[in-house]
This record gives sequence, structure tokens and C-alpha cells, in this order.
Amino acid sequence: MNKYVEKFVNESAALTKPDKIVWIDGSKEQIEALRKEACSTGEMIKLNQELLPDCYLHRTAVNDVARVEGRTFICTEKKETAGPTNNWMQKDEAYKMLKEIYDGSMKGRTMYVIPYSMGAIGSKFSKIGIELTDSIYVVLNMCIMTRVSSKVYDALGDSDDFVKGLHAKADIDEEKRYICQFPEDNTIMSVNSGYGGNVLLGKKCFALRIASYQGWQQGWMAEHMLILGLEKPNGETKYIAAAFPSACGKTNLAMLIPPKEYLEKGYKIHTVGDDIAWIRVGADGRLYAINPENGFFGVAPGTNEKSNPNALASTKKGTIFTNVCHNLENNTVWWEGLDKNPPKKAVDWKGNPWTPDTVDADGKPVKAAHPNSRFTAPAVNCPCISSEFENPEGVPLDAIIFGGRRAKTTPLVYESKSWENGVFIGSIMASETTAAAAGAVGVVRRDPMAMLPFCGYNMGDYFAHWLDMKNKSDKLPKIFNVNWFRTDENGHFIWPGFGDNMRVLDWIIKRCEGAVDADETAIGFVPKAEDINIDGLDINIETLKGLLDVDKDMWKSEAEGIEEFYTKFGDKLPETLRAELESLKANLAK
Repeated sequence: MNKYVEKFVNESAALTKPDKIVWIDGSKEQIEALRKEACSTGEMIKLNQELLPDCYLHRTAVNDVARVEGRTFICTEKKETAGPTNNWMQKDEAYKMLKEIYDGSMKGRTMYVIPYSMGAIGSKFSKIGIELTDSIYVVLNMCIMTRVSSKVYDALGDSDDFVKGLHAKADIDEEKRYICQFPEDNTIMSVNSGYGGNVLLGKKCFALRIASYQGWQQGWMAEHMLILGLEKPNGETKYIAAAFPSACGKTNLAMLIPPKEYLEKGYKIHTVGDDIAWIRVGADGRLYAINPENGFFGVAPGTNEKSNPNALASTKKGTIFTNVCHNLENNTVWWEGLDKNPPKKAVDWKGNPWTPDTVDADGKPVKAAHPNSRFTAPAVNCPCISSEFENPEGVPLDAIIFGGRRAKTTPLVYESKSWENGVFIGSIMASETTAAAAGAVGVVRRDPMAMLPFCGYNMGDYFAHWLDMKNKSDKLPKIFNVNWFRTDENGHFIWPGFGDNMRVLDWIIKRCEGAVDADETAIGFVPKAEDINIDGLDINIETLKGLLDVDKDMWKSEAEGIEEFYTKFGDKLPETLRAELESLKANLAK
């Protein structure tokens, strides 16, 4: 046994005091035994094995249903390392506080030791983690989301290069709930939560917060990005990584089904990843990306045959559903937006009897599934999973896309003028709040590179790291921005979105190949309307020109918002980005 792993387990057990320790090996026999145990205690419910083989339902506590950004901390020696956009705690003070909460927290429980690899086991791209937890739910989810195997110890050898993760459910106490990342120590500590986003420590905690810091130190990048392959009729595949804030169709794009005319010509989309990309410079100087995950942790409500048939197909076997509705008619699951046939006899996500007529004390309809209910599904289930999914070298990136939800300001698509300008475009990424978000509608929220909640160090340094990639490669991908969400005067979306986004991807790849021209505007290169294929769409060329329009007055207001946002970073903001902002303002003034 690796002596560093042994020390971590022994010290954690001395602190949390479990009744016993079980070493997880990822074998089918062990997983099946844990499923049975979880069902016997009511922690999980076994679903209809004919309709949903190896699928189970789980409910979290009512006070524990989502990631808790307000209780998530970057714990470092100095506040400057964490930066202005993270909740910070001095790391020694954090350890002291956490140890008091963890003390004896596993009494009467079992500690499970999970060895896992982010990325293919043994790949030079990959990183290893050891998560200790007192939750079978966590073990079974980690076995889907990561590569759990005793072979991880072989890959680790006698090295101390692994991320230590300690999770204890404790009392699921909101007031003592903490998700703490210690990037300087390769350590994650999560306590008083049982919800996936807070406790599957390989996900956002490791794959983004810790890994982004590691990448900064080691010269690579950990990004909140999907990765897809676009196969052309000649059999050539081009790879794209794309970052979007939540509610902007990221998973839908990752698993896109091209429109009929594209399919008939032989175009295909291959999913490499739906959420996270680790990016390095390859031997040939290009940027290569892997998806470090092994599964999908998707939002269930709204996932259906029309919105994302590939995601739905991924959930049909070996999946754990969390906080969805239990359909008692056939022992399956249901959620709002799945179909128009809600079960007549069911149990809602809180465990209460539910029918379509169920209302609360105020007479309002009760949702059967929580709006943030989830499915944890094996990536191999996805009908369009890429043949390169397990490639230890990753896939070469031709384009990087940033996007957000903007009703008027941003055109359907535009290309950056340079790598530096592309980093600027990523740094100013924003979405307007929708009715689904708390608070006012239409408020612009900046979310640079969709990493605001996930960057494990100072975002000013993060921008500088992006800019520095130009010194590491002379074959960088082109950078684009897309916006599927322009609306008309009645608030209706103009662009059809979903599979028709393929038409924009097609133009992006043609730009990468130098096959089409573009018009230079104050913000970047915008397509010539005739170069975007709208055959078969209920959109004419004039409407498309409107979607591609750059309104200078709106962008002058946007520049003011960017300037205000940039003040957060003080002297940590790279001068290059200041210069890009000044250049934008000068272009708008012409």
C-alpha cells in the first residue's frame, strides 16, 4: 500500500472514528453488494429492472439539494491567492474549524476508501484522487463519474501526487455545511452535505477548483467546457471545446443531433465530454483536450426526446436518479418536461404521495421532481459517444467557443481578432438572468469562461494564464462567441437553437479552415449572412442579418459594464485585457 494513502486514511479515521473501513475496488461484485445494502436501509430504491436495468432512485435531505456557493471556500495561506471572486478562508483556521466538525462524525458508520482516476488510468493527462466518505450513495456515484479501480494504486505507485478528499455526511446541518478546497495542499474537505455537487469530490471540487490551480502551476488548463467532434462527410473530424454558464444549452450542444439535411450529407456529432475539459499542449504544438470524467451528472427536468434524446438514452441503464419523481405505476421515474404523461400515482422528490392534481397550502401545483434533480449516467451509454473518449492523448482542438444568454447585445456568432482578443471575449462572458433565477429578470451577470464559481485561484492570474498559452503554442485554436438567445420585440427566441446550432458550428469550422470570409466589426469578425445555411428554417436572410447585427450603442453600454467588472481585479488584471477594452471602446467610437 502507498504509504501516503495509508497515512491519509489512518489520520482521517482517527479524526472521524468510523466503526469500520471498507476499501473500494470498483468490482461488479462489490458494487452490487453496496447497492443491496443501500436498498435495505432505504438509502436507495431499486427501479424496474426490465425497463431501467441497474437503475436506482435516491433522495437527498430537503435542505440539501444543490451546490452551495455561499458555503464553498478556497482555503489558502494568503487571501490574494484566492482572489476577489472566491469565498476565502485562511487555511490553518479552516483546518482547525473543520476538524472540530469532523470529530467523531463517522461513529456508527462505515468509512469507504475510493481510489479514482480523473481521465484514463495511466494517461499522462490523468490525475489521481482518494476520496474517503461515509456514504454508499457517494461511492456508487463516484463509480459512474470517475474510473474507480484498484489499478489506480498501480498508476500511483509510491508517489504522493494525489488529491485527498474527505467527505462526511455528519448531521446534514446547513449551518455547519462546508465545501473547502485547499489548492496549495491538494486537499478537499466536504462536510454536512449529501448532495452530488458538494460530495462527489472528483467533479467540480477536483476537476475544476483543484485542477485549475494545478494547471496554473504546471502549465495546462482545467476548464468548464464541453468537448465535441464534428465529423464532416469526407470522414474528417474537427474538435471544439465550448464554455457556457448554466441554462445556456451546454449539454444539448455536446450531444447535438444535426438537422436532417446535414445528417443526409453525412455530418455527425461525437460527444467527448459535456462538462469539463483538461487542455494541454501536445507534442505537435496544438492544444489537446480530454474529458477527465467517466459519466454525466445531468439536470433531469427539461431533458426529453426533443431537447436531448442522446442524454435521455444515456439514462436507460446503470443510472442513479436523484430527487426525481418515483412513478409507482411501473416503478420508474418521471420529471417535469420528460413527457406530457405524468404518473397518476407517484411519490414526489420529498417522499410524499403525489398526483398531477397535488397542490400546496396556497393552492399552487407541487412539482414532482426538484428543479435541480439529477441523473448520474455512464458516458458509455451515450449513443453519440466519441470513439476518442478513452484516448489517453486527448483530441486536438480546432476551435474554442464562449457563449451566454443575451436578448439583444451579442450577435448569433462572431470570431475573435486574435488569441488575446479571444481571451478578452472569454473574460467578459455574461448571461442575463431568466425567470428561473432568483431576483430580477434581465440582469447581466458576468461569468468569465463560465468559471466564476469554479476557479481555484485568483481570476486575475487565471486570465494571465490563458494569455500565457500563446507562449506555449504557435498553433492555438481560433476563439468564437455564440448567442442562441436573441429575442424579438415579443420576447420570443429568433434562432431555433437545439440541432440547428449545427449550422453555426458548420460556419465556425469553415472559418477555421479559411473556407469563408467574414466582416470585421467593432467587436470581431461576423459572418456574411449568406455563409450561414438557413435552408429549411423559418428564417429569411434579413432576419439572419438582424441576428448578426452589432449595435454600437448597446456595446458602448456593455463596455461600461466590462470596465466596472474589471475593477474587481485591481492590479491583478493583465494589461493586455485593459488594452483590449480600450481597443473596443476606440472601435465603437469610430
